[in-house]
Amino acid sequence: MKILVIEDEPDMLDNIVRSLEAEKYVVETAATFDAALEKIHLYQYDCILLDISLPDGNGLAILQELKEMDAAQGVIIVSARNSVDDKVAGLNLGADDYLPKPFHIAELHARVKSVLRRRKFEGSRLIELGNLKVDPEERTVYVNDTLLTLNRKEYDILLYFISNKNRLVSKTALGEHVWGDQIDEADSFDFIYSQIKNLRKKLKAQEAHLEIQAIYGIGYKLLLT
Repeated sequence: MKILVIEDEPDMLDNIVRSLEAEKYVVETAATFDAALEKIHLYQYDCILLDISLPDGNGLAILQELKEMDAAQGVIIVSARNSVDDKVAGLNLGADDYLPKPFHIAELHARVKSVLRRRKFEGSRLIELGNLKVDPEERTVYVNDTLLTLNRKEYDILLYFISNKNRLVSKTALGEHVWGDQIDEADSFDFIYSQIKNLRKKLKAQEAHLEIQAIYGIGYKLLLT
């Protein structure tokens, strides 16, 4: 899962990022209004943590922009401005939650997980697809109740495919989502091909009823078999 943290306080930003990375999220950051706008136009995210008090603009305008873009990611407002007017304005613009500062990191994690469940997996804690069961919070995958051992990137790729099942996923979108915006610096997609090749082998060996179908020159699609 890929998260964008929009926060201008360096210490707060660092604490949030380190805690989310420890939970195995791919995390990107923006410390200004302009940087945040650039990020949301260039990349896709599963969840955005949004401080509405930014040095060069109001975070509510970013929410408005996301609404006009018809973006699908969840948004949690994280703000020191704990006013009813701000809460109402943010929720009316499409925010999923509002967390006032200061807060406990554990509560932030719980709210992120809740938003991801609602947005990506229809509110379910466990995802079932064919004979596959996935627990996103524990980062475990079972095929016919037998644990499927995956490395971090194999798991992230599989979860991204599952959250986009039956959709065509481009190599670029997959790379950005699993590796973050550093994918822009890559010379080739060979490392993605390698991870997908290994993931396919593991799914086949355990007789998972899923197929990662390559669409020549474009990307991939996850299909039930």
